[in-house]
Amino acid sequence: MSDWLYSDLVKDHFTNPRNVLLGDENVFPANARGQTGNIKCGDQMLMLLTISNDVITGVRWKTYGCASAIASTSVLSEMIKGMHIKDAYGIRPEDLVEKLGGLPDYKIHCSVLGDKALRAAIDDHLAKTGRPGLYKEPSTEICHCLGITDKDIEDAYRQGARGWEGLKEATKMGTVCGKCKDAAMELLHSFEHLYGT
Repeated sequence: MSDWLYSDLVKDHFTNPRNVLLGDENVFPANARGQTGNIKCGDQMLMLLTISNDVITGVRWKTYGCASAIASTSVLSEMIKGMHIKDAYGIRPEDLVEKLGGLPDYKIHCSVLGDKALRAAIDDHLAKTGRPGLYKEPSTEICHCLGITDKDIEDAYRQGARGWEGLKEATKMGTVCGKCKDAAMELLHSFEHLYGT
């Protein structure tokens, strides 16, 4: 296919995704669960982890998402096996994009589902083990429909998102109800002053 926009690695992880949850989530012995996204906009991710002594020993996931979301989460699921949860918590979408050999610019926002679900699962484990918020960076939720925070908007700005359309593409915020637009644009304006254009 001469017009294929994805690397061979993306194609491989899309057509042969690793660690996918098959069937009911009760078939996998998880002790951590994270879910993110919103089915109304077509993207939702569930991440189940088995964690022992703060090391990820097993992972299963499922998504309602596009090829980029599937491939990036498949790669993520391989990366985190055997990883300490503190290190896994620090994985960001750009790490996945780099590991995949790149994604088309308009598809990079699809890679945010996996890392967000991963952090939600680790947060769940920490709460269950009496350590809520241990790795959580202080943040303020701006988009309540998708759980997008001021930190996500800052990351999007630093990665080149400019204006409302750029933020929507980078984070998917505003794709459900749109009530977050004013607060998001105010934050974006403050980051312009902080980092320049």
